[in-house]
Amino acid sequence: MLSLSFQPWVLPMQANGFFDDIGETIGEAIRVVVEFLLGIFTNLFSAFDDFVDGLTRSLGINDSFLSIVVLVIGLFFLWGGFRAFFRGSLIGGIIRTLVGLFILSWLMM
Repeated sequence: MLSLSFQPWVLPMQANGFFDDIGETIGEAIRVVVEFLLGIFTNLFSAFDDFVDGLTRSLGINDSFLSIVVLVIGLFFLWGGFRAFFRGSLIGGIIRTLVGLFILSWLMM
């Protein structure tokens, strides 16, 4: 039968002073770095989410990824049309500007 009494040949676990302190210090340093990075990225993603929410709410569009992609494509067409006007290409500027305006007006309906 087994008894749960103290056995003299098995010593209780003792803290190893120097290495315990080193391990605790390294663990605390890693925890501080992880919490710092988590705080930065949480605030960054929260700011980006607030920006997208404000942008889509002011334009009257959904805040889905597809809507943002269509918005960027429409803005690129519009920018390309203005660049074509500045280069002196009247037909290309009209076509690109109309396509950009068509995409943006379709998005905002």
